[in-house]
Order: sequence, then structure tokens, then C-alpha cells
Amino acid sequence: MDYQLSDFDYNLPPELIAQEQMSPRDHSRLLVLDKKTGELSHHHFFDIIDYFQAGDILVVNDSKVFPARLFGTKQNTGGAVEVFLHKKIAEDIWECLLGGRIHEGLVIELAKNFRATVLKNNNDGTWLLNFNKVGQDFFKAVNKIGHLPLPPYIKRIEDRVQDKKSYQTVYANSQKVGSVAAPTAGLHFTPRLLKKIKDLGVIIELVTLHVGLGTFSPMKTNNILEHKMHSEYAEISKKTIKVLKKARHSHSRIIAVGTTSCRTLESWAKDGFKNEFGVWTDIFIYPGYKFKVVDALITNFHLPKSSLLLLVSALAGKSQIDLAYQEAILHKYRFFSYGDAMLII
Repeated sequence: MDYQLSDFDYNLPPELIAQEQMSPRDHSRLLVLDKKTGELSHHHFFDIIDYFQAGDILVVNDSKVFPARLFGTKQNTGGAVEVFLHKKIAEDIWECLLGGRIHEGLVIELAKNFRATVLKNNNDGTWLLNFNKVGQDFFKAVNKIGHLPLPPYIKRIEDRVQDKKSYQTVYANSQKVGSVAAPTAGLHFTPRLLKKIKDLGVIIELVTLHVGLGTFSPMKTNNILEHKMHSEYAEISKKTIKVLKKARHSHSRIIAVGTTSCRTLESWAKDGFKNEFGVWTDIFIYPGYKFKVVDALITNFHLPKSSLLLLVSALAGKSQIDLAYQEAILHKYRFFSYGDAMLII
């Protein structure tokens, strides 16, 4: 069936948009959808262990969110400039969004001994900036002055101190810094719950996808086939690839935590199931797509007319997702980044 973007719209009462992380994390609610039968059931996230079995492969995205929103001043005039770090191009060059009157050659003072020079207007809304710090020195400076770019539906002027902890998965890897938004399906896990899952005999594997600015960008074309996905860097280690290949051979279930893990795994399939995987991926998954790796998915409730809503509709079937979302709204589930969870099995 040919779908239009308007087919993926729904009405959400504003009060159901979560503004804070649930505490404890695993006490958020969980809607379970059996994609074969359409059966729906209501739980808490800590009940998810009842749906795992020994030998399952649980795949999580270990990318770490960094405070990518910086505020600086123009070196010559002192005028305010906002810098949104988007994509690392080279060791000292980043693609950024800029707020303010900008021109090539402009020097932006960000902090003492930390500055950037505008190199180029990319004429697509982004600019190339050359920073005077690199590596750990760069991220140390950014972590000191940066702000988390919370999604626009979280109605606060700025992030709070606690967001730097709550808007981060407990398994985020400090060696895998690169996301400007959290892989939010993973926010529900606690160390205690992960230990219980491991003790059950579930194998937890890590992949990396650095979530980019496109996560905040709505789809704009009503013909979904005309949509162009943003590209994000994804990688899977040789060790994890070995585990995944063994699981596929033995028909063990592969359960992705979040659309980012899902897109990473399906990008690996698209790349030919190679033994080494590290690519910029713009894979777009929509109804009609045949999943090659992912059997089940843990996810949050997604925005109307979003590519993520199309992805879950591809896995579970659009009509079943429509009913599940109606059920979630009826039972006042919390939606979006800090919201409740869904398990599609």
C-alpha cells in the first residue's frame, strides 16, 4: 500500500508530552505489542524482563550525548552568537548551526582560550568552524560551557544540571561521545535491571550511532518516498558482529533498544553483513521494508509525521501501531524523549 505522510498523523493532548525523566528510570510504563497477534498489554518497564529469554541478543546504542549548544561572542564587536555543534569533519573542524549575523572569517570567543573561526558558509543552513582546541581538550572545554540541546517539545528555556545525567543512558560510553540527542529508548534501563537481564542469560551487545540534528527535523514531503534522511555515523565492533552472525545462524532473537540501534543493525545488513562496519548511514525504514536483522524493538512513543513513526509502523504494521498509539493516549502514557516505552515483539 502506498502511504502519504499525512497518514502518519495523530492528535496528542499536550499534557501527555513528558517534561521530566521518570524516577526511578525503570518505573516508566511499558506497552507491549505482539506484532503477530496485535495483542496489547500494559506493564511497567521493569516487567520487560518477563519478555526476555536466555540466548536473546539485546543491542543497545552506547553513544554519549554531549552539550552541543554553545554561547559565544564576536571577537570584534561582542555581539552574541549561538553555536550548535552538528558534525565533526576533521580533528579541528566542525559543521555547525549558527545563530546571529555571521560571515566567513568571523572569530567567535567561547571561553577563555577557547575560540572558533568561521571558515565557510555551506549554503544549506550550516557553517564550517575551525576550533583552537582538539581531542579531549576540545570536549573538556565543551563540557564546561555547553548546554544540552533539549528537544523543542520540552518547554524549558534551558537545560538543567540534572538533565546532563537524566538525558543520558546508564551505559553511555565516554569513549563514544558524539550524539546531540539521547537514544531515548535506553533511558529506561538501570544498572540493576541490566544485571537481572544478564543473569537471565541474555547477551547484551553494544553498537554506536551518533544521533545528529536531523532527529529534531520533521519530514516535509507528503510523498514519503521523496524524504531524504539525515546521515549519522554508525559502527559495530568485530566482536559484536561475530555475536550477531552467530545469532542469525542459530535463529536467536535480536532485540534492538531504540530506533538508533535498529537503524545501525539494518544499515549493517544493507552494507552486506561485513565483518567490519563503520559508515555514515542515511537508511530510511518505512512500511514495506523487510527487516533483515531486528526481530523485536524497544522504543518510545514518537512524534506524528516522523521518520521514527514510519520505522515502528514498518516493523509492527501501520494499523497495529495506530491502535497501540490510541491505546497509549487513552491510558495517558507519557510521550516522546522523557516518556514511557513500548516493546514490539
